[in-house]
Amino acid sequence: MKQDLIDYAARLPKAELHLHIEGSLEPEMLFALARRNKVDIPFKSVEDVRAAYAFSNLQDFLDIYYQGMSVLRTEEDFFDLTMAYLNRVRADNVRHVEIFFDPQGHTERGVPFGTAISGVLTALSLSKAQFGVTSKLIMCFLRHLSEEDAFATLKEADPWLDRIDGVGLDSSEVGHPPSKFERVFAAARERGLKLVAHAGEEGPPAYVYEALDLLKIDRLDHGNRSLEDAALVERLKTEAMTLTVCPLSNLKLCVVGDMAAHPLKRMLDLGLKATVNSDDPAYFGGYVMDNFRAVIEALDLAKDDIRTLAKNSFEGAFLSDGEKRAQLAAIEAVLI
Repeated sequence: MKQDLIDYAARLPKAELHLHIEGSLEPEMLFALARRNKVDIPFKSVEDVRAAYAFSNLQDFLDIYYQGMSVLRTEEDFFDLTMAYLNRVRADNVRHVEIFFDPQGHTERGVPFGTAISGVLTALSLSKAQFGVTSKLIMCFLRHLSEEDAFATLKEADPWLDRIDGVGLDSSEVGHPPSKFERVFAAARERGLKLVAHAGEEGPPAYVYEALDLLKIDRLDHGNRSLEDAALVERLKTEAMTLTVCPLSNLKLCVVGDMAAHPLKRMLDLGLKATVNSDDPAYFGGYVMDNFRAVIEALDLAKDDIRTLAKNSFEGAFLSDGEKRAQLAAIEAVLI
């Protein structure tokens, strides 16, 4: 029975709305790029890298995440990284992606903004032309850095704004509330960009309120701890706010102690617009279908739940109404 649900999920068209492109850097590519760019890394083998992934909280993960990022130096590197991800997710029947990238993680290493974004954009364009996978690009601000740094990054992005669809907020959540970036999000909104933010993963429900009221987000990344506040849950439901939930990430970072305790099913039962995403798949052990498989095996999900998750992924995407209708029709065409 569980396998029937997994097979059904695999057949459904899906969108991925929460993916950090730097987090798709598989150990094999990390080694290849280190050799190509003559970058010293503190690992002797792929197995050493995988062993280093035994982190237990967000900060430990971020430490190795930024260390791995050091091998990304050239436009070709960013192209190869992005194409590898896009080629991988086609196997999961992912037809639309909205990916995050962290320019500050590169510019502070001396990699020009244009080098990183050009490689990513070229891959996104090629994937659409060759395979029909559509995409949006979301530039994230690193919340452990200053508001001043975020404004400088937004200014640096000005020549590229016709190819950037939104801004986001990621990195260390606790101690860096959304309110820290209220003014830069207002500036991004004035430029016509969509707004998303990580909130309520490790941070409290108060951070979700700030993301809603101060940043005025269009979509909520994670949002797990929203369930601690009944009034907040009702608001998210009333506003039809999409939550980009990342089950394997939550397990790996000990946001949940066991997948059987994951709140995804409860979110759906409460009427929240939850979606399933991979976050940083190279680090958290799985891409989109791996995440679907994990929740199907651990939670009491029905076929209607699976279909709802797939539909939510397109309804919450920054697509036109016509594009959404076409994708939703494709979902309905899949035989149960």
